[in-house]
Amino acid sequence: MSSLSTPATGGPEPLLLLLDPAARQSDGESVRIAKDVLSGGTDVKVACPETPSELDRVLSHRGRRRPVVIGSDLALQRVLQSLYRQRELGADPVGLVPVGRPEELAAARALGVPGAPVAAARAVLTGAARKLDLLVDDGGGVALGGVRISGGGTRRAVGRPGGWRSLWAKLAAAEQATALTPEPAGAGAGPDGAGGSTRTGRTGPSGRTERVEPARGEHSARLRVEADGRLLADVHRPVRVVQVTLPSGAAAGEGVMEIVVRAPGALLRARAASISVAGRGFGYEADGRPVGPVRARTWTVHAGCWGLLLPVTQDTP
Repeated sequence: MSSLSTPATGGPEPLLLLLDPAARQSDGESVRIAKDVLSGGTDVKVACPETPSELDRVLSHRGRRRPVVIGSDLALQRVLQSLYRQRELGADPVGLVPVGRPEELAAARALGVPGAPVAAARAVLTGAARKLDLLVDDGGGVALGGVRISGGGTRRAVGRPGGWRSLWAKLAAAEQATALTPEPAGAGAGPDGAGGSTRTGRTGPSGRTERVEPARGEHSARLRVEADGRLLADVHRPVRVVQVTLPSGAAAGEGVMEIVVRAPGALLRARAASISVAGRGFGYEADGRPVGPVRARTWTVHAGCWGLLLPVTQDTP
């Protein structure tokens, strides 16, 4: 791990800059610009942890420095998970300068973080902290945006291995499990016994029955799904997708998750503070990162448990 510190300027709060090595590899110029803007505005210490223990140690010894992540959504997620384990998630607001491919920055965009490095760095220096919710599971994992469970199991990421040195990429690879075997043919049959490629009816959000065409190659799983103790799906009826998301924009921070359960011939929506899923063994994606398989998992919304530094607007609380 490497680190350096700049002299104090008497300005904003001192910062701990946490660099994702993958960000330096993919866009070193954006990383340099962000560091220059931040170090020009306040006292900063730069760290590039290479192992989980180094990340934990750096965060636990940060003193009064605010943590600032320069990297992807996954980098931010790992820092929040470390802070959650240390029970310091709400101690200081967190800053983020997004650096990475567009698909790696979806959560940052949804949360309102500026995409340009200069604007994002200025938001860290002069912005206001907004309290946000976090999905926390009973295995100690956290999710910024949402969780997806599909009948076909988890999807393996495909793409360039440029971020293999990253701490967060290492952790993601360590937790990734082999994709689940799909249910046998016929498991995804609808109520009339037809296969998954047959047109079926479903109840839409408006309460009307809609005609839908299930996606080709889509499989179903036998899952029991409960939201705040209310049964949404049982093992007797196959489930194609369970989607859990935290609202963004004006609805963020309300302490509830939005749930969509898609089964052959039906689409169910709900809002709840917790969701429990059980089955014979299922994988899921947390913020797009494969995890599992597991036999049971419960996710709970921790309302307003962390703060993110965002540009000051009229809507900022």
